[in-house]
Amino acid sequence: MKKIAILAACALLSAQAFAQVTKTKNLVVVTLDGMRWQEVYRGADSAMISSKYTTDQDEVRKKYWAPTAIERRALLFPFLWSVISKQGQLYGNRDMGNKDELSNPYHFSYPGYNEIFTGFPDARMNTNDAITNPNKNVLEYINRQKGFEGRVVAFSSWERFPQILNTGRSGLPVYSGYADLKNADASPRLKYLNELQHNVPPYLGDSTRLDFITYEFSKEYIKQYKPRVLYMAFDETDDMAHAGNYKFYLDRAKQEDGYIKDLWDMIQADPFYQNNTTLLITTDHGRGDEPIDKWRDHGTEVKGSENTWFAVIGPDTPPTGVIATPTTTYHKQLAQTMAQLLGFDFKANAGHPVGDAIKTVMK
Repeated sequence: MKKIAILAACALLSAQAFAQVTKTKNLVVVTLDGMRWQEVYRGADSAMISSKYTTDQDEVRKKYWAPTAIERRALLFPFLWSVISKQGQLYGNRDMGNKDELSNPYHFSYPGYNEIFTGFPDARMNTNDAITNPNKNVLEYINRQKGFEGRVVAFSSWERFPQILNTGRSGLPVYSGYADLKNADASPRLKYLNELQHNVPPYLGDSTRLDFITYEFSKEYIKQYKPRVLYMAFDETDDMAHAGNYKFYLDRAKQEDGYIKDLWDMIQADPFYQNNTTLLITTDHGRGDEPIDKWRDHGTEVKGSENTWFAVIGPDTPPTGVIATPTTTYHKQLAQTMAQLLGFDFKANAGHPVGDAIKTVMK
């Protein structure tokens, strides 16, 4: 008994010693499924525009083409390049020698999201099937911390997140695919979205809903319930790439950048979130590059699909813009980075060390 008491006291002292004073009190995480680093940092690709994968090529050039990469990327991601590049940080610009990569060897969605939220690659997470993830994730860890209980929520277009985030164990509210929000006190707008999502054309299939519905749910939920942590997962960039439609891939990327801008503007106008919220944006995997047909694909055999990126803005993040140091960050580091931004030390399953937090993200 004495040994147990001593161990408990040591654990408490260790936690107290770790506790950080951060200005970040709330966290918003957004993922753009399968969004390549090439378009994020270079803008629209001239070879892709001129290829069989682009319909209405003249229209696409008019909307997204400019002589320099700096101009092109600003056309495609105006919020990312007008706000985050000036007030936050961007990682993974391989043209400047900075790399952001996956640690898992599979380079597709479920393994990628597992790595982001559990802090390590798991060889068992090698499928997109509806298997239940045995690994503790950082969102459920935060949800169990004082002041965050019941204040963490996820909305996703892809239907797989209840398994990825293991809602049966974690207890997290995860509204994925066409899942309705069933809160009895939900606002009329949220109740209307429950109805609307079942009536819009199912362009992405019977299980994956449109990104604008996921965005609207997230926005209205923030307005009413003021979550401390919100995760919003978009899907259409990956869908359009797999379909081989480069025009729609670009259109969806710009649309999602606009959704993020609107959400950030709303947050910054809300006294509950203003100047105390960090926003982190990333992707679950990259895509191929050469030969050109590999743009549609990703996976173990597709070279370059391990190459990713992320962006962050918030009160604890120095406004250093594009990181140009010749260093490599890994997606397994993002879970601990999220936790430490909120002043916590995330511990995963026994025997599985979590990737170290990315210290340059924090002052």
